[in-house]
Amino acid sequence: MKVGFIGLGIMGKPMALNLIRAGYTLTVYDINPEPVEAVCAAGARRAASASEAARGNQVVITMLPNSPHVKAAVLDEGGVLEGATPGTILIDMSSIAPLASKEIAEACAKKGVRMLDAPVSGGEPKAIDGTLSIMAGGAREDFERVYDLLLKMGASAVLCGDVGAGNTTKLANQIIVALNIAAMSEALTLGTMAGVDPESIFRAIRGGLAGSTVLDAKAPMVMSGNFKPGFKIDLHIKDLNNALDTGHAVGAPLPLTAYAMEILERLRADGHGQLDHSAIVKYYEKLADVEVRAADRK
Repeated sequence: MKVGFIGLGIMGKPMALNLIRAGYTLTVYDINPEPVEAVCAAGARRAASASEAARGNQVVITMLPNSPHVKAAVLDEGGVLEGATPGTILIDMSSIAPLASKEIAEACAKKGVRMLDAPVSGGEPKAIDGTLSIMAGGAREDFERVYDLLLKMGASAVLCGDVGAGNTTKLANQIIVALNIAAMSEALTLGTMAGVDPESIFRAIRGGLAGSTVLDAKAPMVMSGNFKPGFKIDLHIKDLNNALDTGHAVGAPLPLTAYAMEILERLRADGHGQLDHSAIVKYYEKLADVEVRAADRK
């Protein structure tokens, strides 16, 4: 299967590399030349535009920051719809607003192009090792046609409903992740101020009901002071903005999401927007005037 891949950022680059390793023929495009060079060195062909990345390929994948970027890459002059032919499947794996997914899908349908919205969860580590969780929206026949391809990038792929359902599911995921990190940060700050090593707290609770994938991934980062971004605070702000907008549109109450958003916005104002979202702990550290670090890493 021949695949066009547009967007080779923190997530897109390793996802594209996994498809190449799995034997897919890739044509890639990104406005940043460095990741293009790296992916082409692994065997991909370079495209000069999104339309060229789509031309002659059965599947086109977009992995871009937000709704306006996907709209531009697909709908604008030089975009995917200029190069795609009827029957092409567009898989937008970006995390964008569900209503934007539906709008893009409607424009695609007019050109005979099929679309799935299929955002992912797992951050850079799982993008690298190909174990992302993929949540999709669209027609079942299209999902089944690309299911094997999706599993070269993820450990699971679940069809959640029609177009837009994938991004609605991703927003639910991002709410839970943000609140998990905030709760972990609050708890470890309590432990630190009470004189208990956060490493001991982590080891004691991770096998119980409070244990989670979020705790296992983010607590070690906090305790070592390593906030190298796997998923940036700025991107989580984007996702929670989309969640709040969607909540307002459908009348869903999201008070905890709104509070998490305030924490993230405060962190961005303090210059931490490019850090990993595990840096939510810095909000609590600033309030409490402490550092949450394992005893052997202070």
